[in-house]
Amino acid sequence: MTTETARTVFLLAHTGRPAAIRSAELVVQGLLRNGLGVRVSAAEAADLPLPDVVETVTDTSPSAVDGCELLIVLGGDGTLLRGAEFSRASGVPMLGVNLGRVGFLAEAERDDLDKVVSRVVTRDYEVEERMTIDVLVHSNGDVVHRDWALNEAAVQKVSPERMLEVVLEIDGRPVTGFGCDGIVCATPTGSTAYAFSAGGPVVWPEVEALLMVPISAHALFAKPLVTSPTSVLAVEVQPHTPHGVLWCDGRRTVELPAGARVEVRRGAVPVRLARLHQASFTDRLVAKFALPVSGWRGLPH
Repeated sequence: MTTETARTVFLLAHTGRPAAIRSAELVVQGLLRNGLGVRVSAAEAADLPLPDVVETVTDTSPSAVDGCELLIVLGGDGTLLRGAEFSRASGVPMLGVNLGRVGFLAEAERDDLDKVVSRVVTRDYEVEERMTIDVLVHSNGDVVHRDWALNEAAVQKVSPERMLEVVLEIDGRPVTGFGCDGIVCATPTGSTAYAFSAGGPVVWPEVEALLMVPISAHALFAKPLVTSPTSVLAVEVQPHTPHGVLWCDGRRTVELPAGARVEVRRGAVPVRLARLHQASFTDRLVAKFALPVSGWRGLPH
């Protein structure tokens, strides 16, 4: 006679939002009622009305999710990106519930909590891998910083009154140089995030590519570029320009001295996302941006 291994779900929530607190309470109740264990960080547990049976951990590193089959994240884009850090490092799939505005990384909305619990309980979900990028910062020939991103790595100016002078490079060859507010190097997943706001193209997630999108460039040729996923993108900050700053997913930042070089390539480790829906990305795009599609007839059947 064999016994089934206990199942545990890690819950990550933006406890600064009342909606997240209520949503977390409902998810926890549903999971416990169906015999699943729930684990949360001690810091968040202090803000949540949780029963004693919920496991709390003081560890704030990705190892906190060790042994969990799923990471459920409740919140906006910032919370979902925080969850992605845990998911990438641990390999545990992340299922996002959007409590913010757009939430392209989320798989469900706050009105879907009952369905989320039901699908998790029955393991009725699929896992897909999303491409990431690895980022290296060079200064005076030395690697001074390593990072990664799910959405984008953005090289930006610091001084509002002065542009950042950069030269762009792809696969070891210079492309163009100009003054600008910054450069966004993005994944297809990130094409609907900062790169989208900067005027970049929307790229379907299953397309393997890298994006380079200028921000407010003072140049005749400053178009978004879409390259092979095997390409290496580089942004060189000119020595005579004010220093810049690198942001990865809008969460992790490092100062870029004048003359710094930022290299971006396909990440070695993807982020695993739990998917509940089979709906196409086209339908998701229309829904998230409330795009006008009235009058569409489609092909006759």
